[in-house]
Amino acid sequence: MTAGTERERDYIEALAGFFRPGPQDFPVRIAAYSQAMGKLYADHPSDVDAGAFYALSLLASKAPDNTSLDQEHKAMAVLTPLFQKYPDNPGVVHYIIHACDNPNMAAAGLAAANHYGEIAQSGPHAFHMPGHIYARLGLWRQDIASQLGSIAASQGAEARGESGIMDEPHSYDFLLYAYLQSGQDARAKLALDQSGETLKMLESMPGMGSGYMDGMIPYYRTKLPVFYALEMRDWRSAAALEPVAGSTPQVSTLVYWARAVAHGRLRQPEQARTDLARYDEQLAEIRKGNRAYIAEGTFTKIERVEMLGWVAFAEGNQDEAFKNMRAAADLQDKVGQGEVDIPAREMLADMLLETGHAQQALSEYEVALRLSPNRLNGLYNAGRAAEVAGEKSKARFYYATLMKSTNNGKNSTRPELSDARRVVSVAQTAAN
Repeated sequence: MTAGTERERDYIEALAGFFRPGPQDFPVRIAAYSQAMGKLYADHPSDVDAGAFYALSLLASKAPDNTSLDQEHKAMAVLTPLFQKYPDNPGVVHYIIHACDNPNMAAAGLAAANHYGEIAQSGPHAFHMPGHIYARLGLWRQDIASQLGSIAASQGAEARGESGIMDEPHSYDFLLYAYLQSGQDARAKLALDQSGETLKMLESMPGMGSGYMDGMIPYYRTKLPVFYALEMRDWRSAAALEPVAGSTPQVSTLVYWARAVAHGRLRQPEQARTDLARYDEQLAEIRKGNRAYIAEGTFTKIERVEMLGWVAFAEGNQDEAFKNMRAAADLQDKVGQGEVDIPAREMLADMLLETGHAQQALSEYEVALRLSPNRLNGLYNAGRAAEVAGEKSKARFYYATLMKSTNNGKNSTRPELSDARRVVSVAQTAAN
C-alpha cells in the first residue's frame, strides 16, 4: 500500500532505513536515520514532530566515544525555537531534557523540566523525566517529588489495567540517589527495598528475560545496591557484591567496578587487581556481542581508568593513583557523570584528602561540586578539607550548605552530618 502523502512516505522511508534487514550495526543505522530525519524536517519545517524526532535522532546518533557536546547543541538549536512556539508539546520538552542532561547544559533545561511536570503528570516516564535535570542541579526536593509522582502514576496505570510498572525501576534509581544526597537514610533504605519488590513483580511477567528487556532486571538489582553501599561509604558491603543471576556482561562490569572502588578504599591491592581482571573479562565478552561499541565508549573508559586509580591507591602508589583518577575526571568533566553516579573528581579529592593533601583536595572538591552540586559526601569532605587546610570560612560554608541540603541532618544518623552540625552550631554561637 502506498502512503497517502509525501510526508508520510518520508517518515516511512526514514524508519525503513533503520529497520531494513542487513549487516549494518546500530551506529550506522542511527546515523542514516538521523540524516533522513534532518531532510524530512528541512522539507517540512512546520512539522513540530519532525523537528522533535530529528533532534532526538541527533542525540541518539552521538558516537559512544564522542566527548564533545556538539550533538546536544545541534539538538537544542532545533528544540529551543520549537519549545517557544509549542511549549506543551511533550516530545519537544522531553528531548530538551535529554539534550541538557549534562553539567554544562543542565541549567538550560530547567524551564522545560519544570513545565513537563505540569503537562504530563499521567505518564509515568514523563513525570520522571524532570529528575534528569534536577539531579544534575542538586535540586533534591524537586527530584524526589518528580520520582514519587512517577511511581504513583505507574501504580495508577497498573490499577487501571494499563502498563505502568515498567517505568518504576528507573524512577526508584533516581529516588534512591536523591534520598541519599539529601540525608534521608531511612527513606533511601525503604526505596531500595520497595524497588526489590517491583523487580520481583517484573520478573514474574512473561518475556522479561529475553529480547529488549534482557538484562533489565539484573541491572537494577545490581545498580541500586551498588550505589546504596558506595554512597553510604559501606566499603565492606560493596566489596562483597557479586553479579546477580542472569547478569549480562555489561551489568557485571558494574559490580567489578564497585568492588574495585571498595577494595581501593580498604587498601586491598590483590583484591582490587582481581576486580580489574574480571572487569576486563566482561569487556572482552561485550566486544563479542552486537553491542561491542559499548566497550569502547567514553563512560566505559572513565570507569576503567577509575579502577586503575583505585588499584594504584590500594598498592600505595599515590602518584599513579592521582594520575589515573585525574585522567578519568578530566574526561568525565567533558561529558558529565552518569545519570546517578559518583564523580571521578570527587574520588580524586577523596584520595588527596586521605593522603594529607588537603589544599589540593579542596580545590578538586570545589570543581566537583560546581559540576555536581549538593552531593552529600562532596559537601562534607569539602568542609573537612577546608578545615584541615585552615580555611575556616570555607569549611563553615560547605558545612552550612550541607545542613541546608539535608534539613539540618534531621533524617540521618551518619556521623558526617553530626560533625557538620557541630561546626555550624559553634560558628552560629560565636557569631551571636
